[in-house]
Amino acid sequence: MIKNVALAEHHIALGAKMVPFAGFNMPVQYSGINDEHETVRTAVGVFDVSHMGEFILKGEKAIDLIQKISSNDVSKLYDGKIQYAYIPNETGGIVDDFLTYRIDEQTYLLVVNASNIEKDWNWISKYNTYGVEMKDISDKTSLFAVQGPKAAEALQSLTDIELAEMAYYTFKKGTFAGVANVLVSATGYTGAGGFEIYVANEDAKKVWDGVFEAGAAYGIKPIGLGARDTLRLEMGFCLYGNDIDDNTSPLAAGLGWVTKFTSDFVNSENLRAEKESGVSQKLIGFEMLERGIPRHDYEIVDAEGNKIGRVTSGTQSPTLKKSIGLGYVDTAFAKEGTEIYISIRNQAVKARVKKPPFVK
Repeated sequence: MIKNVALAEHHIALGAKMVPFAGFNMPVQYSGINDEHETVRTAVGVFDVSHMGEFILKGEKAIDLIQKISSNDVSKLYDGKIQYAYIPNETGGIVDDFLTYRIDEQTYLLVVNASNIEKDWNWISKYNTYGVEMKDISDKTSLFAVQGPKAAEALQSLTDIELAEMAYYTFKKGTFAGVANVLVSATGYTGAGGFEIYVANEDAKKVWDGVFEAGAAYGIKPIGLGARDTLRLEMGFCLYGNDIDDNTSPLAAGLGWVTKFTSDFVNSENLRAEKESGVSQKLIGFEMLERGIPRHDYEIVDAEGNKIGRVTSGTQSPTLKKSIGLGYVDTAFAKEGTEIYISIRNQAVKARVKKPPFVK
């Protein structure tokens, strides 16, 4: 059974091409991926990402539960601060990557990937031996990501929150587009700056319309999931299900920076041992030196044609006008500048290891 976001009919009316994604009927593009991509890089665009999951965890021991399931150190958060982390599984892989918002000392908002809502809920519930009150508000919540260099200017007339002064990975609650108690955050998945707006479904249309009215003078446009993918790839950001999953080592995926061994989280002992012994493969960024678009699961080979890894994400970068990608390779080939080959329709096409972001 495929679900609809609150504004699905509105997207169809706007001419969006809709596709099933993570169990939802989602807009993949409106005016075209390249045009939408360019809009976000140079002006301001709006993504409806209401398919994402939101859980509220509440209680004296909420922090203990999050410390148990999160790779990062939640004790470092303060009210209004956000943290990126992953949920480790018991076998060395990743249940999901997610954000933790500290609302107050005993209340946290967890934002998870759409495809993993049920899986994450069951996983966190399994470890909830702390009596923490858990509430899944995913189906009641709409989420808009307003991204681009003109986002703060375009939205400022809608709220008394000082948008331009919001630090990266922080959030505030306030009145937005005439709706009270809206949560506005600054995390971003495009590298172009901007804000996320969390609002109850019943107020979603009012907020969406307010955003487009306020942003009209700034060339604001609706943006689909197609451009979201090209934008995140230019930054080298991982996508769950492509670059990381239940079988991926978080340390091989370059997530050591959010792996804090300050608490006894799930599988922390094995991950600590893996960190000490080193990983056999690493997630790398690469740019194509010859024509060809790398796709998910294409083989990566060396000059002799031996398999050394596989592509996890790839696209033609609209900004750079060349193909880029992410993939896992044997550690010996992970150094920046190393020449590798992508096997595209039985042809070994030359590429070079490049550390993301591809677009500065």
